[in-house]
Amino acid sequence: MRRLSSANFRRGKPIAINVDGVPHSAYEGETIAGALLATGTKSWRHTRHAHPRGMFCGIGVCFDCLVTVNGTPNVRACVTPVAEGMVVKTQHEAEATNG
Repeated sequence: MRRLSSANFRRGKPIAINVDGVPHSAYEGETIAGALLATGTKSWRHTRHAHPRGMFCGIGVCFDCLVTVNGTPNVRACVTPVAEGMVVKTQHEAEATNG
């Protein structure tokens, strides 16, 4: 696959989200997973066997990227766009339903 050298990429406007009580910047149009990866976070969930999980498939099929968003658990971070003021919490074994 060759690199696109003339792609017209336009980043969305900056917005503020909160991840585990810490404010972060994100961009309109990117996914929660993209925003987490941009902060250097590679894992945001653990299985019932304490194995770390983060982004794997990137298309919402594998459920490895589950987070809690605005109090709703088990939201797929790879297909959910960020929104201004969104509160994201990483999930641990007790909160997760898959694992």
